[in-house]
Amino acid sequence: MRIRVLGCSGAIARNCRTTSFLVNEQLLIDAGTGVGDLTLDEMARINDVFLTHSHLDHIAALPLMLDSVAKLRHTPLRVRGLPATLQALRQHVFNDVIWPDFTRLPSADKPFLTLHPFELGEQLPCADVQIEVLPACHAVPAVGFAVDGGHGAWVFSGDTGGDPRFWARVQQLSVKALVIETAFGEAEHELAVRSGHLSPITLIEELRHLPRQPDYPIHITHTKPSETADIASQLQALEAQGEHPVGWPLCLKGLQAGDEFII
Repeated sequence: MRIRVLGCSGAIARNCRTTSFLVNEQLLIDAGTGVGDLTLDEMARINDVFLTHSHLDHIAALPLMLDSVAKLRHTPLRVRGLPATLQALRQHVFNDVIWPDFTRLPSADKPFLTLHPFELGEQLPCADVQIEVLPACHAVPAVGFAVDGGHGAWVFSGDTGGDPRFWARVQQLSVKALVIETAFGEAEHELAVRSGHLSPITLIEELRHLPRQPDYPIHITHTKPSETADIASQLQALEAQGEHPVGWPLCLKGLQAGDEFII
């Protein structure tokens, strides 16, 4: 299983692209601005998009990608998400006001786009992998994903303020890598809490759900560009306080666009 990090920032700036991961060349996990770095041929090979939630930084490239490759495709692009996420797309994006309704263009029986709901806990086969829909707690209905190609799971928290159900399930999985968000530094701690995101201190609180040091890497994603340096220094300061804040060395790694996971 090959996972390419197309974007992993919480907003845009030079070299900062918002959340999107390409799995086995045919599947997108979220469709943020990082999709724009793909070639037309690479975009045309994508058949499925799994969305964690409806916020713009996770869907921004979806309508533009469709416009770019519609004539190169022979089958509709399948977009999968929670019912609330798909309803948001219908109402606010593909509504013939913000963007054409590609669910009925060029015709209702041969559309460019089809929408497919999933529910929490579902396990769905796609692009030679199995995708499990994991709990998340965010400002809008949201999920994370565990993606398993047969050799263990790549786990993505999505945007979340933390959810004990997520950790309970993670401990039951054969995890090979964990990608977890930390959007804000501590100066914006209250904003992080209100908006359903993590900051360094709440990230530490979440990692304490793990009873022992994991044998897989933990990667930080979704940092706001203006917060990235602060988040890194604050996590280093927490680790340097003497005793490890979670009982074991953090060994956290910042994710970057262009990184790859081979699992």
